[in-house]
Amino acid sequence: MIEQLLKNFVVMFVVIEPVTLIPVFGALTRGGAAGFRRRMAVKAVSISALIFLVFALAGEQLLKILGISVDAFRIGGGLLLFMVSVDMVFARESGLRSATIREQEEARYRDDISVFPLAFPLIAGPGALATLLLLLGDAEDDIVSVALLLAVVFVVLAITLVMMLLTNPIMRVLGVTGANVVSRLLGVVLVALAVQYVVDGILAFV
Repeated sequence: MIEQLLKNFVVMFVVIEPVTLIPVFGALTRGGAAGFRRRMAVKAVSISALIFLVFALAGEQLLKILGISVDAFRIGGGLLLFMVSVDMVFARESGLRSATIREQEEARYRDDISVFPLAFPLIAGPGALATLLLLLGDAEDDIVSVALLLAVVFVVLAITLVMMLLTNPIMRVLGVTGANVVSRLLGVVLVALAVQYVVDGILAFV
């Protein structure tokens, strides 16, 4: 059980990736008052938690309605995570795990950036939502396992919130280069996890 919890924590931390979210959050809120940054951080994390919760409750039913098996989703989700991990290793921005340059430019003119681009796609992006469904598939409808998985997700979101609130001191220590180094290291871990999901999905069909 402890092993599974640790695995779930590492996977969700890697795909949500709060460390490299910090420079983007700092750029989007540059010039804003401390109260504005705090309000955007709290609201974005709260909305992300709601998105994850709704997806956890309705995601599996949606797959059934669409006629998509869990094993097929493992392969598709694994390929998606592989694309995310490649972006992380090469420190590239993409719509899979971050807001694009144009999206960031658009966000600068918004009074409220908590929903877009913070909650989606920066925190609860396609990669994170796909990963949640993959981990729910591993839980196999066990209520305790699902509850513990959601608890892990909320812990990662709480860490994300704390890091967003501490953006200035973290950026003084890490800088953009340091954040990219951490992203590359986490990306290597995610590559292996993504490949494992694809392999598991293919073996289930053999």
